[in-house]
Amino acid sequence: MVEELLDEIKEEIVFFSKCGFYDKDEILETIEDEFIDFDLDLDLISDYLDTSFNKHQQYTNSEDFNNLKLAFDDLNKTGIISIHNNAYDIQEGVNDAFEVYTHLLNNNYSPIGFCFYTLSDLEELFENKKLSLYYGSFDLEDELKQRQIEDLIENTFKKYGFDIEKSDEQFIIYNFNWLKVYDNKEYSMEGAYEDFIKFNKKEE
Repeated sequence: MVEELLDEIKEEIVFFSKCGFYDKDEILETIEDEFIDFDLDLDLISDYLDTSFNKHQQYTNSEDFNNLKLAFDDLNKTGIISIHNNAYDIQEGVNDAFEVYTHLLNNNYSPIGFCFYTLSDLEELFENKKLSLYYGSFDLEDELKQRQIEDLIENTFKKYGFDIEKSDEQFIIYNFNWLKVYDNKEYSMEGAYEDFIKFNKKEE
């Protein structure tokens, strides 16, 4: 395996380890899929993955990530589906948010909107310490509901001390210190669905 290819794979391993949402098997599977047309030395890659992943796991979550989780919990309580690491890009993320919405409606819950960030946003975050949040109302014709959701998101993140501003139909959090370790919990669509139900339990 050529040195340039190995260096590229090492960068991918470091990135997915830093994200904190994937275990070693998931990272290795992603690497194999991404470089399927190459002759890979899986033993060498696995050794580097073990070293990188285990080193990252020695840390603890940053205060910013813990506060991000708390802010998402608060938004869930207000009826806003909040999704960590949702898909790769915005369009996929919106589609996934509406899919979670549909499942919740079918179980007699009534979400009013969504808020999420994507894997590509994490790529940008690691470069410039800015985290983008995308949001919207499930009632596309209700402008008042959209403004209410904007206010809820902005006020919730300011409550947790984030430097946040609205820009081009999204929010941007500046100077975000990302540090998350893998914790074997569900995030993305599945985690968002479970969290919404947890924070909106129905009276029995």
